[in-house]
This record gives sequence, C-alpha cells and structure tokens, in this order.
Amino acid sequence: MTVHFIGAGPGDPELITVRGLRLIKSCALCLYAGSLVPEAVVAEAPGTVTDTAPMTLDQIMDEIIAAHKRGEDVARVHSGDPSLYGAIAEQVRRLQALDIPYEITPGVPAYAAAAAKLGRELTVPEINQTVILTRTAMKSSSMPEGEDLEILGKSGATLAIHLSVRNLRDIERKLIPLYGADCPAIIAYRVGWPDEEFLHGTLSTIREMARASKITRTALIFVGKALAEQDEFRDSALYDGAHPHILRPKRSA
Repeated sequence: MTVHFIGAGPGDPELITVRGLRLIKSCALCLYAGSLVPEAVVAEAPGTVTDTAPMTLDQIMDEIIAAHKRGEDVARVHSGDPSLYGAIAEQVRRLQALDIPYEITPGVPAYAAAAAKLGRELTVPEINQTVILTRTAMKSSSMPEGEDLEILGKSGATLAIHLSVRNLRDIERKLIPLYGADCPAIIAYRVGWPDEEFLHGTLSTIREMARASKITRTALIFVGKALAEQDEFRDSALYDGAHPHILRPKRSA
C-alpha cells in the first residue's frame, strides 16, 4: 500500500502528468482538494472519491489509515505541484510516524502554466535571470525572518507571489521603492480554469485593477522587468554559433 501525493497542475485537466493520471486510475481511494482541483481531473478514479476541502487534517489521516489497513493505495491529489504551498509536509510527517509508505508525483506549477499562457520566458538574458517564488503573511503562518518582500525585492528578481492578492496594498508599498511604480505587474487568476483571467498593469495600477475585477483569491502575482513587452535583449549563448560548448565544440579553421 502506498499513498501517492499527485500534483494535478493548476486547473486544466490536460496538464496533469501521464504518471499522475495513471496513478489516479489505479488507486482504490482518491482524496482530492476540490476547492482547487477540478472534478474532471479525478473523473477516472475507479473507487471512492472524496473532496477534502471541508475536512480537517485528522479526518484526512483517518481516511488514509483506514485505506492502509485495507491494503489499498491512495491517490492524494493536490493542485499545482505538491512542493509549492501544497500542505503536504504535515501529512508526510504523520505518514512517516505511522510508517505508511508514500511517494510524490510532481505537477505543473501555476507560475509555469501562467508564463506559458502569457507567452513569456521569465528569465531573459541580461534583464533577469532569477525567479523568486514567495508569498506574503496575512492570516496564514508568518514569513520566516529574512524572507520579507523588502528583502527579497532588493535582488531585482522576477517575483511570483502566491496567496497574496488581498495583500496588494502592502506589496505596492514595499516594492515600488525597489522596482519603481512603472514596473510591470501581472495578476494571473485561476490559471487553467475556464474563467481564467490575466490583468496586465504596473505596481502602481495593479491593485485598482484587481479591485475592479473583484479578484480576491486563487490568483498569482508576477512582478519584474522581464514581464515587459520588449525586443532589446541579447540572444542566449545556448545557440550562439560564436559560443562553443561541450556539445558544440569550436571547429578548427
């Protein structure tokens, strides 16, 4: 018996991995986060399918323990990729204490799906080569020391800020002094769902745009110069004929 933590991707049922779907089809019990994972993702589960959105951690663990006693594999389906704000750490801790086997199957993270829909590369040569995935503190757990936006923003990196669309005033206050009021900012709302929406603005305008669109949850905020429409950047050295490397050695004259 194994508990399979499966990343379902951000919403589009076609973005789940081949392995993830195969596991869903093979497990007797499927527990999925229904507030973030569409039913279509788990439609082919062969046995019991339970939405864990209204459940507590103890209730979820009770279901897993019962399946373990029956010798049944469990598909524990989370949105996006389980390694990012997936709330699997506390589940894994309990499984380890109970000596219940588990495996993790990665999924497409929301920031990658959003970048694909936007048609953008988040790391543009000599403009930006770093992406920081973070969030801000509201009603959830506090941010660890050294991970506040005022510190992370000093890098100038592209920021992908999760779970923070209701905290845009604080984001604006902390990042405008570092990035500038006209720095591009994009809100990606419910990426991969039928009602997905992208708001293109700047650090000084994005908060009012979110308010006008009544976006209060399930959104990812991008901030950074690499988000701007631009063609003034150098080509990557990867395919540059004047840049030899181990797979394309310099040819002798």
